[in-house]
Amino acid sequence: MQSLAMIENWPTTTAAAAVVRADGTVAGSYGPTSHRFPLASVTKPLTAYAALVAYEEGAVELDEPAGPGGSTVRHLLAHTSGLAFDEHRVTAPPGTRRLYSNAGFEVLADHIAKATEIPFAEYLHQAVLEPLGMAATTLDGSPAKDGVSTVDDLVRFAAEVQAPRLLDARTVLEAMTVVHPGLSGILPGYGHQKPNDWGLGFEIRDAKSPHWTGSSSSPRTFGHFGQSGTFLWIDPSAGSACVALTDRAFGQWAIEAWPPFTDAVLAELR
Repeated sequence: MQSLAMIENWPTTTAAAAVVRADGTVAGSYGPTSHRFPLASVTKPLTAYAALVAYEEGAVELDEPAGPGGSTVRHLLAHTSGLAFDEHRVTAPPGTRRLYSNAGFEVLADHIAKATEIPFAEYLHQAVLEPLGMAATTLDGSPAKDGVSTVDDLVRFAAEVQAPRLLDARTVLEAMTVVHPGLSGILPGYGHQKPNDWGLGFEIRDAKSPHWTGSSSSPRTFGHFGQSGTFLWIDPSAGSACVALTDRAFGQWAIEAWPPFTDAVLAELR
């Protein structure tokens, strides 16, 4: 895909990208796709997927208490637990505000570790990484932001989300469906969004503006971006997903570069 070569113009030292279709075929790739990059918050969809495996295995229930104030697994996954961004401090009752929270994902992982009696990094490995052949991916700290991976591995993950084998397709559909519709909140890097829609561990594009995906991205697009200059989006209307990993922190360059890149990818897919 010629559009992927646009990453050559990004102000990064190293960048790689790929597109994978819903049938698992790789439509194209560019750059060192086996290079390991820090994921930052692109770690969260991996953590969320492991949480959903724990749910399907019966280790946890989505609506069981898991965090402060009676907040549930579902609240923690959807950033509605009321926990602050990076502190284990409650700032709102569960289900009342969309407060993007690293702390919430850390509480979630602790809850799963206790329920399964397996350290969360090991549970993630057993539940998601190993079955998908994601041998280059590790969790080296916080389950909210300390994953390290490659484009090749995230292509495997994006293929799984589009055609699930580890989860029931109905569970994945729930993960990409808005939890607590209508809640507004801050989308990091893009300001206040009304509504600020999220599913279970995945951000949902809907009609958000400004946004890190493209102007031609469908409202059904879901995924995540990371402050390390990384993103993964899945556009069901296009039947494809795109992964881009870089070694430059998110900033104005990404706000300017990512949407036209996504639009070019989608145009080429069409």
